[in-house]
Amino acid sequence: MTAVQGKSAPPRSAGMARGAAPIAAIVVAAAAALPLVLSSYQVGLATEVLIFGILAMSIDILGGFAGRTSLGHGAIFGVSTYVVVYATAQAGLPPAAAFAFGVLAATLIAAIFALLAVRTSGVYFLLLTLALGMIVWGICLRWTQVTGGENGMRGDVRPALLLTHSGFYWAVLAAATIVSYAMWRFVRSPFGLTLRGIRDSESRMRSLGYNVPLHLFIGFTVSGFFAGIAGALYAMFNNFVSPSTVALAQSVEGVLMMIAGGVGTLFGAFVGAAAIIALENLVSAYTERWQMVLGITFILIMVFAPEGMIGKLRVILAHKMR
Repeated sequence: MTAVQGKSAPPRSAGMARGAAPIAAIVVAAAAALPLVLSSYQVGLATEVLIFGILAMSIDILGGFAGRTSLGHGAIFGVSTYVVVYATAQAGLPPAAAFAFGVLAATLIAAIFALLAVRTSGVYFLLLTLALGMIVWGICLRWTQVTGGENGMRGDVRPALLLTHSGFYWAVLAAATIVSYAMWRFVRSPFGLTLRGIRDSESRMRSLGYNVPLHLFIGFTVSGFFAGIAGALYAMFNNFVSPSTVALAQSVEGVLMMIAGGVGTLFGAFVGAAAIIALENLVSAYTERWQMVLGITFILIMVFAPEGMIGKLRVILAHKMR
């Protein structure tokens, strides 16, 4: 079997999906208007939020819907960034081709990670993906002839049509909208329901005849594909890549964004990304101990809103509607 066979979604779920469409349209329209009222620096931050929101969403596919939290997605994200920068700066490829190669490389790395990790779960899955990510970081640090080592690589990656802050922001917003919809459709598909079944009871899914490792492999690879898109966009945003782009901190930040927004909410990733990036930039302007403030904030979120900000909002709304 390849997917859960079940009845069509009940009318209430279909109604909720239809009701979410106007809200999504309003959110996208409001986001599109931001460059008209924000400074160039703030538009840059908003662009970064969209990019890292995509990364956090890709992690949520595994963490929220398959019960496998990955600490290797930062490396997958960074591989795409490295390939895009190298393809444009060293190989002389046009940005579109470099983008495609970056996403392809990330997807291949994700497939390799998946082959090694899908038969594990819990803390073993977490540690194995961490170790695989550290291997990628070590290669990027030591393979100086290709990666530039600690000095990294710089290149003019962004297409000429997207050189302005607002133009690039709108392009990233369009990409984020399409990618978000694709991920939403993926987790709501019969295959996505299978991943939820594996998350809830892996042994039961095995007893029903489902190939659990194959489903996890596909889910991991698809998740890596979306992380690769985020990495390619980041290459165009930053025009620079270094070993810190594939470091463990990148994966941890993505996981924290997912948790802050709400595990399993998918779109909460953008809320988490906005909260973390805003805090990083706001607090660091006043104190060098901004990481301590960030840590205290995460502790408060875990104590008072363990389901994340979007998850907490859902609980409050559900309670008021009773």
